Amino acid sequence: MIAILVDADACPVKEEIYRVAFRHEVTVKIVSNQRIRIPEHPLVERMVVSDAFDAADDWIAEQAGPATICITADILLADRCLKAGASVIAPTGKPFTTASIGSAIATRAIMADLRAGGDIIGGPAPFSKSDRSRFLSALDETIVRLKRQQPGG
Repeated sequence: MIAILVDADACPVKEEIYRVAFRHEVTVKIVSNQRIRIPEHPLVERMVVSDAFDAADDWIAEQAGPATICITADILLADRCLKAGASVIAPTGKPFTTASIGSAIATRAIMADLRAGGDIIGGPAPFSKSDRSRFLSALDETIVRLKRQQPGG
């Protein structure tokens, strides 16, 4: 069974995830360290983890596998999920892949070093309509691909 695992605390595309998941009849697990409102629907499950550092990331990484799609902007979590065989999509619609994750981790480290050194650097671009559209397309394509890979798909 395909499942979508959502790193939900700051996810801007939860409504889009529900829409695509309902259309494809795919389970969604909303993972957070606080209670988040979710639709009353048999395909949606709320997973509230402890507020310990990285508790949501740890839960998602432990559940990740070849039949899961992880939605996160967290590069280190994306890396853990990819290593577990999961498909990973950022809320902007950009897929994380085994080919791209190394450079994303390196860029993250460089930016952290610059910030630690006192350099003032800009943050990510504001979330846009094109990001939302790209995300919808990427999620739909990933679900279709995973369905084809399943026995009888």
